[in-house]
Amino acid sequence: MQGKCGLFFTTYEGEAQVFQSGFQKLVIGLFLVLLCVAPLILNTHQTSIMNLIFISVIGAVSLNLLTGVCGQISLGHGAFIGVGAYAAGQCSIHGVPFPLAILTGGLITAMVGMVFGVPSLRLKGIYLAIATLAAQLVLEYVFLHGGALTGGSNGLLLDPPSLFGFSFDSEGRMYFLLLSFAAASLLMVTNIMRSKYGRAFVSIRDFYLSAEIVGVNLFWYKLIAFGVSSFLAGVAGGLWGHYTGYISAEQFNIGLSISYLAMIIIGGLGSVLGSVFGAAFIVLLPEVLNALANTLSAFLPDISQYIVALREGVFGLVLILFLIFEPEGLAHRWRLVKAYWKLYPFAH
Repeated sequence: MQGKCGLFFTTYEGEAQVFQSGFQKLVIGLFLVLLCVAPLILNTHQTSIMNLIFISVIGAVSLNLLTGVCGQISLGHGAFIGVGAYAAGQCSIHGVPFPLAILTGGLITAMVGMVFGVPSLRLKGIYLAIATLAAQLVLEYVFLHGGALTGGSNGLLLDPPSLFGFSFDSEGRMYFLLLSFAAASLLMVTNIMRSKYGRAFVSIRDFYLSAEIVGVNLFWYKLIAFGVSSFLAGVAGGLWGHYTGYISAEQFNIGLSISYLAMIIIGGLGSVLGSVFGAAFIVLLPEVLNALANTLSAFLPDISQYIVALREGVFGLVLILFLIFEPEGLAHRWRLVKAYWKLYPFAH
């Protein structure tokens, strides 16, 4: 039920709705329409940035489910994305249809993630982070020395994906494919968080002993979290490999894992919307720095090379500033903005 000063609910079902008011549904509908017409407005470069954001959203929301919702720290997410890319790529090379190749890549990645998630029953905190870092290093070695399976240092070349004879061989066509997968992933994670699995994940994150006392099977639910998170990471990797048309071991290093961890920290841990904000922020940050360098180069010809050199430093500085001044991420700031306008013009 919607009142003059906010939303009020008389049933649990009403409060658990994804879109709790008609206004929210209208805004989401208009936003989806805007996304659908965006390729007609944006140029090729801007469309490619949007495509990268869609892929990053899938990877970020998968990590947020594991780390932000279930509380299991992972520094091997980039390697899991690589597993999905190689698995889906090999399926496509051997003639498997594109949707089945992406599904197979996600399932193989889920199995790999669950194998490396087994130590999570005994390991917690920094020790689990080190275990997942070990998974990152092991998988990086496999990518580089996998022979015909991974292409070794030469990598794998992939053709553009096709569906029912329709080839996604342009930025505009890939845009709608990646948008569909990103929307489906966000909806999937949102519904998981509303289910008994999501409530179990949150209870494990908040205090695992209390969760175990009330009957939550820690080992089972942690494995489920690793499996679902890795599945979506594999989907993101498969889409990334087919989008770029080339897969190499250098793409899935520890830097990629840190980038995804930064996305969920900046966007907001445990928030689906935060995953979107964080992915967009990290993808757009280099573009903003490049635009700044191009603008200042008219006055300071040598400034561009310094800004490029400081890119990694700026990335780290932004992350530190968010941890200090906005530890709950952009999603928390967005909630405060909505709360302000919900009660406006009253101050309380």
